[in-house]
Amino acid sequence: MEKLEEKEHIDQFELSKEYLEKLQLAISEQDDQFIKNTLDETNPADISTILLEFETEESRYVLDVLENEVSAEVINDLDEDVRSKYLKEFNTTEIAAMLNELDSDDAVDIINELPLKDREEVIASLENKEKAKNILDLLRYEEDVAGGLMAKELIKANENWSINQCIEEIRRQAENVEKIYSVYVVNDQNVLLGRVSLKKIILADDHLKVKDLYDEDVISVETYMDEVDVAEVMRKYDLDAVPVVNVQGKLMGRITIDDIVDVITELAEEERQMMAGISEDVEEDDSVWMLTRARLPWLIIGMFGGILGAQFIGVFEKDILMVPAMAFFIPLITATGGNVGIQSSSIVLQSLASKSVFDDSFLKRITKVLAVAILNGIVIAGIVMGMNLILGQEIKLAIVVSIALFTVVLLASFMGTVTPLVLDKLGINPALAAGPFITTANDLLGLLVYFSVAHFLLI
Repeated sequence: MEKLEEKEHIDQFELSKEYLEKLQLAISEQDDQFIKNTLDETNPADISTILLEFETEESRYVLDVLENEVSAEVINDLDEDVRSKYLKEFNTTEIAAMLNELDSDDAVDIINELPLKDREEVIASLENKEKAKNILDLLRYEEDVAGGLMAKELIKANENWSINQCIEEIRRQAENVEKIYSVYVVNDQNVLLGRVSLKKIILADDHLKVKDLYDEDVISVETYMDEVDVAEVMRKYDLDAVPVVNVQGKLMGRITIDDIVDVITELAEEERQMMAGISEDVEEDDSVWMLTRARLPWLIIGMFGGILGAQFIGVFEKDILMVPAMAFFIPLITATGGNVGIQSSSIVLQSLASKSVFDDSFLKRITKVLAVAILNGIVIAGIVMGMNLILGQEIKLAIVVSIALFTVVLLASFMGTVTPLVLDKLGINPALAAGPFITTANDLLGLLVYFSVAHFLLI
């Protein structure tokens, strides 16, 4: 294989089959120069995507060729289940060398995925003793609270420092901080007082002190705050980073926007799978058993719902025999009820995701839902009535179907609104209401309404 004479710069990475074939050949021939030249300027997230196409041993070889800092970022970008496989290829000393290149919060995430014995060995092998101390501090917190999300690396300044002293300290501290959003100001007891921008510090006169510059209006979160609430704070106030304090107000760390994006993505994925009737966090490349286990519970519930629906139809079998055309409209009734229910629950879920102290009362919500449902029901029922008459259906049957549809729209809207609100009050994920649960319930409700109306008006 010919070596590349010039370095390839990948400004906008595009994974192609041809490149994978070349990289596969480079790995088999141990052409380190090709690997370095083509991946040196590539974003670690893109390298992670590439390595998923290879066997673990081959990926390990690529990581060994790359700079340790890049390899660490690649490992950090992998999904947790994939990363656990990769970590088995490295000994504790090698893992410690990679963790030295990561922020403390990312390092803790990786350490938590290791066996207990390996965790202790990795921490003991860390060359950066300050990082080891930071990691031990963070391990005390649960993963889903602010303390578990925060990184210890930040820039802080004492209120009594002079401007020159502050600049020197910023230079020293910045060696361990990848992104600087603000300089946090503390007192001698490390209590957070406020923040000051780099621009203010740079432009300030030398005779001033930090306490003459900082802004007391700083938004912070406490270590025990739930990650969902932290995400809401950062979204509401459009923050790139937020300081974390303990109950005494002492500065403990900071949470940056990239960590919150991960939280929001995970929550959205969890709700999406819940709405689709998947009970576990799974991906396409998981094992057949895991995928089956995640899907079966709701499929079984849906199956029982179908059996109950068949029983409803069986109860009105004589009515169907007398008016066979009734059977034609069963799919219309069930589909309409399911769609209306999902629409209503999705709107409620959206409002629950961005709660406000000014949210409408329960009565006001139900009134609005009822008004919308009446309008939708009238339009749908009118369209169905007109279509039935145009197609030559019996007038009585057309009336029955229209009345049933109108009623189903009202009931499905009510169910789709109330169910997620009730689940939220009970502390259950309201996304359940937008999945197979609400669909199955509305199918049964729609069939009951349809045959009941037909029984009283048509038979």
